[in-house]
Amino acid sequence: MNEIGIKSAFSGLEACGLATSGKVFWNLSAPELVEKSLALGESVLSSSGALMCDTGKFTGRAPDDKFIVRDSLTENQVWWKEFNHPVEPSVFANLRGKLTEYLKDKDVFVRDAVACASPEHRIRVRVVNTLAYHNLFVHNMFLRPTADEISNFEPEWTIINAPAFEADPAVDGVRSKNFAIINFTEKCIIVGGTGYTGEIKKGIFTVLNFTLPTEKGILSMHCSANEGNDGQTALFFGLSGTGKTTLSTDPDRKLIGDDEHGWAQSEVFNFEGGCYAKVINLSEAGEPDIYKAIRFGSVLENTRFIDGTREVDFANAEVTENTRVSYPIHYIQNSKEVSTGVPPSNIFFLTSDAQGILPPIAKLNVEQAMFHFLSGYTAKVAGTETGVKEPKAVFSSCFGAPFLPLHPGKYASLLGEKLKNSNVNVWLVNTGWIGGPVGVGSRMRLSHTRSIITAALNGHLNQVEYMAHPVFGVQMPMSCPGVPVFLMNPRDIWNDKAAYDVAANGLAAQFLKNFDKFKELADEKIMAGAPRQMELQN
Repeated sequence: MNEIGIKSAFSGLEACGLATSGKVFWNLSAPELVEKSLALGESVLSSSGALMCDTGKFTGRAPDDKFIVRDSLTENQVWWKEFNHPVEPSVFANLRGKLTEYLKDKDVFVRDAVACASPEHRIRVRVVNTLAYHNLFVHNMFLRPTADEISNFEPEWTIINAPAFEADPAVDGVRSKNFAIINFTEKCIIVGGTGYTGEIKKGIFTVLNFTLPTEKGILSMHCSANEGNDGQTALFFGLSGTGKTTLSTDPDRKLIGDDEHGWAQSEVFNFEGGCYAKVINLSEAGEPDIYKAIRFGSVLENTRFIDGTREVDFANAEVTENTRVSYPIHYIQNSKEVSTGVPPSNIFFLTSDAQGILPPIAKLNVEQAMFHFLSGYTAKVAGTETGVKEPKAVFSSCFGAPFLPLHPGKYASLLGEKLKNSNVNVWLVNTGWIGGPVGVGSRMRLSHTRSIITAALNGHLNQVEYMAHPVFGVQMPMSCPGVPVFLMNPRDIWNDKAAYDVAANGLAAQFLKNFDKFKELADEKIMAGAPRQMELQN
């Protein structure tokens, strides 16, 4: 066996239950991984210096093919509904055995990494990849130990990732050839049959969504976070495509992280060491910080070049609208060196409302915040998941249902406790459509949404008049610096006001129907935050 790179005192594939007659590349630097990826034909170099790679058949997550091993540890704790699909320990053991056999003669890239920026709560992860650019993705997205830390690195969790290895659904106990399986007892994740790198990072996110609330009482969150010059923290919740990365990447605020965080008693901390941003229609003028982060060491996924050049055509959705880039967080000029902050002063629930009903911004009381957190309404953006071709209205509990192994009420309860014990403002922000639904209305301008966020953060929205939405009851500011007044009340923008009322009632009915699955949580306080349908004129 030819082992190359920086190894820890506890290194050796046998620690992962693996062995290979091929080469084992340990903890290569970013330049070394770029060289390997190019030499192996996995990628090409763009004009900015970033690698450009294709992820193959899968250009988004496949949540129906993600599994959790059901055993004595998980049986009574995991919420075995929606996205939490169980498999027996024997299924995991069989597939891991086949994967181990598959890797016996393969070259592999191994990386020792850390999740959670808080030293008190971090976990050590060893990742084994068959592709160099996947290992570079891990280098970008996880926290990077120093050489001294690696010398004494002993992994707590292992991820084994082999896109070319496929399961046989007829005999292996899974749904398709692709799979991602988490075993909490063995602290191991295996991923096969898919080249989409997001499965790697979301696997550890799911792990932390299980361990932090149950073992430490920490609220794990699918959100981005940044910090103002006053040291105050803001959180941005939302599914992919709603603006978490874009809105938290602010030249006037320090970026803590763009996707996954924990809220402990005295701090908010990033789970990751990098960013995984969507780049469809990216422009330097619109999102300069992300644009400038696409450079040597970054990994572009499923983009295309402008003909005759190596310049990325960010408008090209030939492969998918879920084009992505991963880069270390320090590629954002205004990021925090240590990705932690104080508990938040402002929380933003981002929703891409495909029906054009919700206002650009509204303030929520505690009951409304709990209701909307559990509802997690948005529009699923085309390409983010397999089979999604156009925006589709969805409800995703806690704005991250596919990654929540526990009952959503556990996370909502933790949030409610924190809201009641703090003086935090909670806002509902519509980054989607106004003036009508998709195909009739128009998308909110990013410049207007940025102005709205800024006004909320600097306190300007504390000085304006508010009115209650007639159906959702949330408080809508009637003016905002930098935003036309007529945009603030969504009903005013619709040409047909009666049609708006009907549509608003219809959306409220969808909220209430979705909430039926949380009947056991529907006490008077939470239901006080629910919408109320209005009487319509004949």
